[in-house]
Amino acid sequence: STVSANTTAGFSIVSYTGTGSEATVGHGLGAAPEWIVVKNRDTSKNWIVYHAHIHSSPAEKSINLNETAELYDSAVTFNDTAPTSTVFSVGTGQSTNKSGDDHIAYCFAPVAGFSAFGSYTGNGQHNNNLGPFIYTGFRPAFIMFKRTDNTGTWEMYDSTRSPENPYKLALLANDPMAEYNVGSYPADMVSNGFKIRHSGAAVNASGASYIYMAFAEHPFKTARAR
Repeated sequence: STVSANTTAGFSIVSYTGTGSEATVGHGLGAAPEWIVVKNRDTSKNWIVYHAHIHSSPAEKSINLNETAELYDSAVTFNDTAPTSTVFSVGTGQSTNKSGDDHIAYCFAPVAGFSAFGSYTGNGQHNNNLGPFIYTGFRPAFIMFKRTDNTGTWEMYDSTRSPENPYKLALLANDPMAEYNVGSYPADMVSNGFKIRHSGAAVNASGASYIYMAFAEHPFKTARAR
C-alpha cells in the first residue's frame, strides 16, 4: 500500500491495488483503526464501511456509506478479520479487493480528546431529558450516525452550520440532497459528548442499534461547555 498517515490525528489515506485473493493492507496508524471506508476506484461498487462497534464480531459485518441499508454479513470484504495496529484485512470481494483495480481506504483510529467511534442503543424517548447520552470525552464539532439494524440515513451534524444547540441542520452522506432543517432537533452537543433529543427512527428508535463517529470542537481535552 501507499500510505499518507497522521498518527497524531489517527487518520490515514491508503492506496492499494487489489489482488482478488485474501490479503492484508498496511494503514500506517500504529493503532488499530475503528472506522475504515474503502472504495474501488476503477469499478462501480459501493463505499464499504468497517466499524469496530457495529457488532460483537465487527469484521464479519459490513455496511455501505452510499446506501440506507442495514448491516450485512460479508466474509469477502474484510475477510472476517479485525484490523491490527499495522494492517487491515481484505477478502476476495470486488468492492475491497478486485484483482488489478485501484482502491482507496480512509482509516480512522480513536484519539483521546479528539475523535471517538462507538455505538448506542435507542430508547424511543422524545422528551429532552430522557434520550440517550453518548459520552465522547469532548464537545463534538461533527457527528455522523447511522442505524445499523434496519434501514436508515447517514445523518451528519456540525457546529459550523449549527453553532448553537440544539443541532438541527442535517446533511446525509448517502444522499445528494441539500441540507435541511429537521425541525425536531435530534441532538445537543455538550462538553463531554452528545445528547439525543428526538425519537425519530434515524437517531433514536426504541431498541435500535446505531453507530457514530465524532470529532472534537476543541481537540486534545480542551473542550468547553455551553
